[in-house]
Amino acid sequence: MKIIKRTVGDVETNCYIVVNETSKECFVIDPGDDEDVIIAAIEEEKAVPKAILLTHGHFDHIYAVEPLTVKYGIPVYASEKEAQLLGEPEMNCSALYGREVAVVPENYIEDGDVFEIAGFKIKGIHTPGHTKGSMCFYIESENTLFSGDTLFRGGVGRTDLPTGNTHLLLESLRDKIIVLPPNTVIYPGHGDKSELDYEKRNNSYMYGDSWKE
Repeated sequence: MKIIKRTVGDVETNCYIVVNETSKECFVIDPGDDEDVIIAAIEEEKAVPKAILLTHGHFDHIYAVEPLTVKYGIPVYASEKEAQLLGEPEMNCSALYGREVAVVPENYIEDGDVFEIAGFKIKGIHTPGHTKGSMCFYIESENTLFSGDTLFRGGVGRTDLPTGNTHLLLESLRDKIIVLPPNTVIYPGHGDKSELDYEKRNNSYMYGDSWKE
């Protein structure tokens, strides 16, 4: 597996292109903006896109979805619980940003669903908190978790936007993330990658007073 990161848009969102180095098939996670940058990275790798995966529906993670689906004819996967936020510019905050966008995925994922794209078995882990339908994507064979804005290196995503909930976010970390193997590599929606063991030892949101209501 080869992971290509491109940081796109004004909010500096991490878009990941995950490539099967044998078949050259790939999928794209959170194409937030700057479709030309993402397409150039795909073409440079001579990769063949098969799908787009969305960790959640905020504008800075979805602006380049339509251009990529038009160019490559590929489906979009997201949590069913994120449908309203994806589809309404007022809720995904693109209306506030002055550049409205809406996305209707072809494939909705439930918590625990395992599906295969580009030769990788991917598990969807529903992690509400940053948004109601936030989803992390776990590839067990590669010890890899794409955490979106649920978990950052040393922090977590904000919960003051539509459908956000701090208590649910902390529950998601406790019940869904901490239980993964400690050597799991974390690829977040913003900032640098990390490892779960590091977050367990250094991220105050994982333990301690952060759990108190």
